[in-house]
Amino acid sequence: MAIHWRTPAGLHTASAQLPVEGRLASFDGATGWLNSPPLTPAGLRGKVVVIDFWTYTCVNWLRQLPYVRAWAGKYAGHGLVVIGVHTPEFGFEHNSDNVRRAVKDMRIDYPVAIDSDYAIWRAFDNYYWPALYFADAEGNIRHHHFGEGEYQQSEMVIQQLLAEAGADGAGRDMVSPDVRGLEVPADWDTLRTPETYTGYERTENFAAPGGAVPGQQHVYSAPAALRFNHWALSGEWTMGREAATLNAAGGQIAYRFQARDLNLVAGPAAAGTSVRFQVLLDGEPPGPAHGADVDDQGRGTITEPRLYQLIRQPGPVTERTFQITFPGPGAETYSFTFG
Repeated sequence: MAIHWRTPAGLHTASAQLPVEGRLASFDGATGWLNSPPLTPAGLRGKVVVIDFWTYTCVNWLRQLPYVRAWAGKYAGHGLVVIGVHTPEFGFEHNSDNVRRAVKDMRIDYPVAIDSDYAIWRAFDNYYWPALYFADAEGNIRHHHFGEGEYQQSEMVIQQLLAEAGADGAGRDMVSPDVRGLEVPADWDTLRTPETYTGYERTENFAAPGGAVPGQQHVYSAPAALRFNHWALSGEWTMGREAATLNAAGGQIAYRFQARDLNLVAGPAAAGTSVRFQVLLDGEPPGPAHGADVDDQGRGTITEPRLYQLIRQPGPVTERTFQITFPGPGAETYSFTFG
């Protein structure tokens, strides 16, 4: 669907006006709150509010997070309230303990509404992760942004809405967060591979001979050579609607890709267990191209359901063949993302 942007041109000028796009919707459908008691639009009157829709394995949101976190820290004393609305994509993201752990690990101290039933998502008529909505002190939605980027523009919107509310001292300087790990922006100039799901409902370019066998244990094999942006399973897997689960030792996934970063959303099929793995690039250990969750030999362990950074290439980015091998059963994989 086409997105028509409302661009707040001319911000910081006396004549600049942001349109009223609607009213701040209710948070009554939240299934829980973290870092705060329940909040309401009425209770937030007089505050400028930024609503951030997220789910903790979304790489696009992870790359947005340092800016949202910085805005919350910089402008809280001037009348800004940031509210993260965690609306899950995958089944394990409905587990509030997983969300609570992610909030702690990602150093999020602003209020978080847990939206496991999608009630707030529907109230805002939202369709995207991440999505930002900006409300003024009267409870009017005045701007929105879907996806990554436009951070300076978003911060200028915050500053303008605070000025309209009579806040003093917010300033016009922009935040400059220290981004590391998964929060580093994608290398858009070299990124040529899209997000790919490993469950049968949304997967594309699955190259194993015979195709997917939905919902059944099946022994897959990979073709001798993968075409660009195609992937395959090897070994005994069950390809479910949402995830592919390894049933026997020695299973593999191969992917022909081009990106600086390769990440995998994965977890152990049984809670409280762990699954070892090794990754290779073009048949060799990744060395300096290893991601944060593996060593230079490509070895790592899946311990909880989350996003694992497996590859971050320091040199020229070209087409490569990635392979991950699991010496034991019990891995559950959901999607590959790239940066």
